[in-house]
Amino acid sequence: MNGHLDSAKRRPISVIGGVDLFPSPEEKEDTDPLPSPAARPPVPSHGVPPYRGVSARLRPCTFSQSTPTGLDRVGRCKLTRVLSDGNSDGCAGLDDSVSEEDGSFDEITEGKPYLQPEVDLSTLSQYILSGHAVYAEALWDHVTMGEQELAFKAGDVIRVLEAQEKDWWWGAVGERQAWFPSSFVRVRVNQEDSGSESVESVEGVDQEETLSKDPRSQNSEQREQMRANVVQEIMNTERVYIKHLRDICEGYIRQCRKHPGMFTDAQLGTIFSNIEEIYKFQRKFLKDLEKKYDKENPHLSEIGFCFLQQDEGFSIYSEYCNTHPAACVELQRLMKQGRYKHFFEACRLLQQMIDISIAGFLLTPVQKICKYPLQLGELLKYTPKDHSDYEGVCAAHEAMKNVASLINERKRRLESIDAIAHWQVAILQWEGEDVLSQSSELIHSGELTRVVRAGKTQQRSAFLFDHQLVFCKKDVLRRDLLHYRGRLPMDGAETLDLPDGRHPEMGTVRNALALRHADTLELLCVLACRKVQDKQRWLQAFARERLRVKEDQEMGMEISEAQRKQAIQNARKSKQGKMKNISYPGHPSPLHHQPLHPLHQRHVTVPTSIPQQQVFSLAEPKRKPSHLWYTFTRSALFRK
Repeated sequence: MNGHLDSAKRRPISVIGGVDLFPSPEEKEDTDPLPSPAARPPVPSHGVPPYRGVSARLRPCTFSQSTPTGLDRVGRCKLTRVLSDGNSDGCAGLDDSVSEEDGSFDEITEGKPYLQPEVDLSTLSQYILSGHAVYAEALWDHVTMGEQELAFKAGDVIRVLEAQEKDWWWGAVGERQAWFPSSFVRVRVNQEDSGSESVESVEGVDQEETLSKDPRSQNSEQREQMRANVVQEIMNTERVYIKHLRDICEGYIRQCRKHPGMFTDAQLGTIFSNIEEIYKFQRKFLKDLEKKYDKENPHLSEIGFCFLQQDEGFSIYSEYCNTHPAACVELQRLMKQGRYKHFFEACRLLQQMIDISIAGFLLTPVQKICKYPLQLGELLKYTPKDHSDYEGVCAAHEAMKNVASLINERKRRLESIDAIAHWQVAILQWEGEDVLSQSSELIHSGELTRVVRAGKTQQRSAFLFDHQLVFCKKDVLRRDLLHYRGRLPMDGAETLDLPDGRHPEMGTVRNALALRHADTLELLCVLACRKVQDKQRWLQAFARERLRVKEDQEMGMEISEAQRKQAIQNARKSKQGKMKNISYPGHPSPLHHQPLHPLHQRHVTVPTSIPQQQVFSLAEPKRKPSHLWYTFTRSALFRK
């Protein structure tokens, strides 16, 4: 710090940056050294964010319906400038007309580690090279099949070890080091705390004890400064978010409505959904935040109650997130035509918007709603229990976690219905309604023996979805082909664990369980497993199915009818494309869910994207070689 400080207690300033320009020797010694460098694989060559390896190969559409794109160019927060006297110019330069990407540090301080989320690469790299530990929190799940990539879940804490690349950073989770997409994380504001603690890990822990782990944080003034930093970040990012929403409404929607020959009302509804309602809501929410924001003493701001007052208002994000995958698909279709591509670019330039595609702008609401719990979690960490805003922040954090959790689950469920649709169209002789009419997730699958009565059994491949259990039979010649053989509704059914032994109607059974109607106690079916371990897995799976249905009802998890139908249509189009490649004169492509000609059956396989799909083999059935012709040709008669 400067040498001429007043003896009076200095008020915390609302600066997201270093305030101690000349740190003490003790602080320099306390910096966390970087781990020793190890041999690193090359930067992944695929795009950012990386699509899931299996899904990308199996889907007919190259664009993932649920994986967010453009995160690396969205939400770059302007950094408040730090003056040489330790004061700040505050947020005067950060209004609605200022781009998030225009800001940067005027000077890099070596003091207490305060960083603005998604700081520019040069500043972040210098910060890391100076010996400071930089931690980031995951916004999204990163599921990867590659060894050179780092897998993590939303909320995990990643230590950033190198940030020289724009799209890919080198980091560590625990002992594992690998590349990860920079767009999937949010850099923490306060970097001096242990990076191993996620937001959830500090919940229920006394804040006083948490902060006292670091000797430097025992100063109450510094604690207040930490809270001021987080409050300032929330306010700044909220203002910039409002600008993005305004640009979308005025720069894109208004111009699109002026060209009815290019866009129908249905198209605009698909692409932009209810983003105008979100813009209206967020403007009101920002006004509430401004009223509770204390510019003179940011650490005293009581913004937690603002989130609680608007708790129901955030529900409008559910509709937007539901329709966002359809918007991405429609945009991708339009962008294949040059006039639409040029039109959207002209709209961006006319509105003087930053260099982000329209798809990136339309992603900002999804990203924002997932950032709230991370910001509130960090705010809770630096809010003492005796603070007037403590209860409000606690409740707000929990509420926003539920909202973000619902969105993440819906994204995952969209991936699931896509895989289920591809699975269903490969089933032969399908009857009745589609699986997706009731279900959206596969819970478990495996081989079972259905006991019809004493002495009569049926070998079945069973697939347990939410709300229903589907039975299939393996093809006699091709064991990797499945024929539909019926289903059982799980709503109103209960599971019974049958003891081994003889039963009056079913005879002797082993490793068996039964399904019966919960009200009438009518026996629906008896299922036997090969091993006792398999039986336990099925019993647990049936319990999970009922729990999943209950959770979906409580969370309001809903997949729209349009999304279900779209998934089936995409899967059928994909199958038609494959059948065209193998059509021959006199052998027309069969209709869906009809028995296939043997020639066509050789080219039909069940997608491997269904989890736990270990009930069939994709290999050709092995046949013993025939020695009959060989015997004839070796005989004396043929040798003559």
